[in-house]
Formats: sequence, structure tokens, C-alpha cells
Amino acid sequence: MDIKFVPLFIAFISAISSCQQKPSNPPIIGTWELISATTTEKDTTFSTFNPSVRMIKMINPTHFAFMSHDRQTGSDSAAAFTAGGGKYTLADSVYTEHLEYYIDPAWENNKFEFVVKIAGDTLIQKGIEKVDKLGIDRVITETYVRVKD
Repeated sequence: MDIKFVPLFIAFISAISSCQQKPSNPPIIGTWELISATTTEKDTTFSTFNPSVRMIKMINPTHFAFMSHDRQTGSDSAAAFTAGGGKYTLADSVYTEHLEYYIDPAWENNKFEFVVKIAGDTLIQKGIEKVDKLGIDRVITETYVRVKD
């Protein structure tokens, strides 16, 4: 290649590179509704999903939040409600929640690491839920479906 064409070639490559679209948000970003949940403690696995409780998880580029409430008794002071949230990291399929806020402060300032899989409108997260001061050490698997607008 003739040396006088090198600057032109570099300018051409730069122009093409700048035309590329910005990467889109990862598919984990959105609002998700819990549709099943299991817990494994020691060698026993059991369902922790309660169809009378609606739980959603919202994930934006830097933070997550979850809320759940009992749809059966949601109109009086006996209604079950819980919420929490904080920052998260996502590296490949490893999703780590850093729980900063929760209705029970004993859970706060803990880190929960999950492996996530997204297939279409379904998100599955599986990982260890461990809170030493409460004696909790278990594997949880949660399945969510994306909430449509």
C-alpha cells in the first residue's frame, strides 16, 4: 500500500467504526414477575412459590428492586408486604445482588451471587442465599417472566 493512502485508510476505518450502533442494554434489564421458586436446604428441595403473593423484580442498568405483596389480604393491615433492593453486577451469566435495603435489616449489606439464564421472556436465576447472622445457607432457584407493557 502506498504510504500516502495510510491516513485515508485510517480515516475510512474510523468513520466506519463510529457508525456502529451503541450496544443495547443487556436483556436482564426490565421488569420481571416471579412465576416459580424453589429452595434446597441440605438435601431437600421444596417450592417456596405462593400463587397468592405477587412478586416483581425491576432491574435497570445499575440497580435492582423487588417487591411482593399478598393479593388475598392486600386491602388491610394484615397484608404481607416485602421489598428490597440495591446495586448489582452482571459479568457474563453471573448476576450478583448487593442488598442495600430490605424490610428486615438483618439481610442488608449481604451479597447474593446467581447464575442467570435468559430465554425469550423468561429469566432463571440460581444461587446461594447465605446470611450468617440468621443461620441461612441455602440454594434458591427463581423463575421470572418479563412483564409486558
